[in-house]
Amino acid sequence: MLILSIESSCDETSAAVTDCRTVRSNIIASQTDIHRVYGGVVPEIASRAHTEAISRITYESLREADITMNDINAVAVTYTPGLIGALLVGVNFAKALAFAHSKPLVAVDHILGHVASNYISHAGLEPPFTAFVVSGGHTSLIEMTSYTEYTVLGRTRDDAMGEAFDKVARVMGLPYPGGVEMDRLAALGDPYAIKFPSAALNDGTNDFSFSGLKTAVINYIHNIEQKGQTYSREDVAASFTKTVTDSIIKRLDGLCVEKLAVAGGVSANSHIRKALERYENVYMPPLNLCGDNAAMIGVQAYYNAKSGYFAQTNLNAVV
Repeated sequence: MLILSIESSCDETSAAVTDCRTVRSNIIASQTDIHRVYGGVVPEIASRAHTEAISRITYESLREADITMNDINAVAVTYTPGLIGALLVGVNFAKALAFAHSKPLVAVDHILGHVASNYISHAGLEPPFTAFVVSGGHTSLIEMTSYTEYTVLGRTRDDAMGEAFDKVARVMGLPYPGGVEMDRLAALGDPYAIKFPSAALNDGTNDFSFSGLKTAVINYIHNIEQKGQTYSREDVAASFTKTVTDSIIKRLDGLCVEKLAVAGGVSANSHIRKALERYENVYMPPLNLCGDNAAMIGVQAYYNAKSGYFAQTNLNAVV
């Protein structure tokens, strides 16, 4: 089943052609350079950039797959969650494309899309399993009961994990996106140098709170600077990263996870990947599929379509 998919939930405009779990093309127009000067994603600018890129990369993905719209069986698009303006660009483009070519429309949840990135790289992975989705906007522990149904086991109550990495990096004066540089610095520092509070809540739930951890790190940095002293960015990055990984392990050990699929942009962090290797049945996508991309949306759309989940022309974006 050939599916043309569109992803525009945040700051990556992507179009892909997939055939079941096989990727025929996966084009990504990154906005990193555009937002770097602001130290983070500016929603209005992201929406405009999506508008400028979406048509070009869509037809580029068709050319790379060596097909035309006549060969496509369905058009898929991310409709939730994400930045509302960014989502609307993709949703409206996909609806118009599907209508113009009389193709079925498939709406895809971005979270399930990230989980589906593992289906591309791990042919034997199938539900049921536990998924841990970590990105700049999401931190969710979910139980996949089927390819299209899941139960939320735990989530962040405030900042997402990736957001916490980026905000700490910004306070340390690191360039955007901060998560990449934090990963590099953490390898050079002492992970036991500074004690920070766990992000795993102790209230009987499986939830996280990264706001308190982020604030503790920022306060540590500000207190040092207000005294006119210096601190080791390497030690802060290493200690913060260790606290994050320890928080993750605490949650997963408490759930007694038997089969784990990790996904999302933060799953590219080398320290988190290494920490999760302790589990016998752990699945992680390759680095090029960790971030937002349309290929994962297309693969999830295949399972949505198999289950008869098609969208209508009144499909709207949902934050």
